[in-house]
Amino acid sequence: MKPIAITMGDGNGVGPEIVLRSYAQGELPPASIVIGDAAVLRLCAEIVKAEVPIRSVADPRDAASGALNVVDLGLMTAGDVRIGQVDRLAGEAALRYVERATKLALAGDVSAVVTLPINKEATGLSAPGFSGHTEYVAALCGTEVYTMMLASERLIATHVSTHVSLREAIERVRRDRVLDIIRLTDAALRRLRPTRRIAVAGLNPHAGESGAFGDEEIREIAPAVELARAEGLDVQGPIAGDTIFMQVLKGRFDAVVCMYHDQGHIPMKLLDFEGGVNVTLGLPIVRTSVDHGTAFDIAYQGKAFTGSLAAACEMAARLAPSAEDQVRDPE
Repeated sequence: MKPIAITMGDGNGVGPEIVLRSYAQGELPPASIVIGDAAVLRLCAEIVKAEVPIRSVADPRDAASGALNVVDLGLMTAGDVRIGQVDRLAGEAALRYVERATKLALAGDVSAVVTLPINKEATGLSAPGFSGHTEYVAALCGTEVYTMMLASERLIATHVSTHVSLREAIERVRRDRVLDIIRLTDAALRRLRPTRRIAVAGLNPHAGESGAFGDEEIREIAPAVELARAEGLDVQGPIAGDTIFMQVLKGRFDAVVCMYHDQGHIPMKLLDFEGGVNVTLGLPIVRTSVDHGTAFDIAYQGKAFTGSLAAACEMAARLAPSAEDQVRDPE
């Protein structure tokens, strides 16, 4: 299997520490390579006392066993690190790590991309309008129909919209968009679950209660569900948001299509904050991510949990095309 590319994240946050400690604890896949700055990783290793051999390489094909291999972009030095601070250089560098990893995946040089957290404020200092990894990677891939999926053993949630205002999120609840997300969810479940039973959440309280509290369910969501059923998909809805996740936990459904960011993120982070994985569906590459932020308040202190990175790498390996898949479908 080709290596999995792990981006280092914001150099002032917990990303460097997490990747170092994950390597030291044997939690990274044998075929993995970090995209970042070796100087930052060496400084972090010294501060958190992580005895990790770091090897700088120019290309993933130069990676070898016995060390943490880093495609060293040389964007930050140890002197550039501002631990726990919002910084333009660190934010810009973090975006460049993602760009390089995505291009390596598009070229077929790595099997998947796993991203550590970026600070949106820091990155926005050099890239105004930046809204998040999901949208940025999709743009690099030239993909217009995509979605964010949060996944753990307890819950899978996909989203009609993510990093937009609640007012805009409501406007984005449209039949065709909901149908696209149902289809993407079904395709992901083929690789993740033995069954593909999808629940679609309502937008309004009590799923609108027959139009008493809003009519988006009648005009947009229910028609999307009917079209998906006509395609043979196992989908039900719209179901009230205050009961839908309970039904998933009771085993009635395998995934929930959520109408906006917090509708899916709040239950996921409540149920499995450390084990949840962020996946971008609809891309021509596999991209997963930890489901937490840069945690500037505990950066370089040896406190950050590493379980989410391990889960993100495991998910990437599950979703990446196998050698058998590539032989069967060379495209």
